[in-house]
Amino acid sequence: MTAQILEIAGRKMAVLPVEEYELLVDIAEDKADATAAAEAENRRFEGEEYVPAEIVDRILAGESALRIWRKFRGISQGDLAARVETTVATISRMEAGKQGADPKRWRALADALDVSVEDIFPES
Repeated sequence: MTAQILEIAGRKMAVLPVEEYELLVDIAEDKADATAAAEAENRRFEGEEYVPAEIVDRILAGESALRIWRKFRGISQGDLAARVETTVATISRMEAGKQGADPKRWRALADALDVSVEDIFPES
């Protein structure tokens, strides 16, 4: 590494070629990525669930998060309706965005799907 040390306004500064600076930035970014990956792996070992990118992409594209999570969990509309003590028609309308629900119902749905309410609640 070919750094030149200068003193400007009483402060020592290191000046180095742009290529060497960019290499140092790349090394720092690689270290940050490795640290983040290790932390994610630790969370996974502690039981944090990973969600496939396809699921996230579909939700971000505007599909019903309630429907996506229900299908991801392998639960039929009938089973979900029974778990939250409602009808299949209600679940169907909620998934289609044609019917809302009170906070208590959203909490029950989230619990039945083992997600947070924010994961399934439709964006306005």
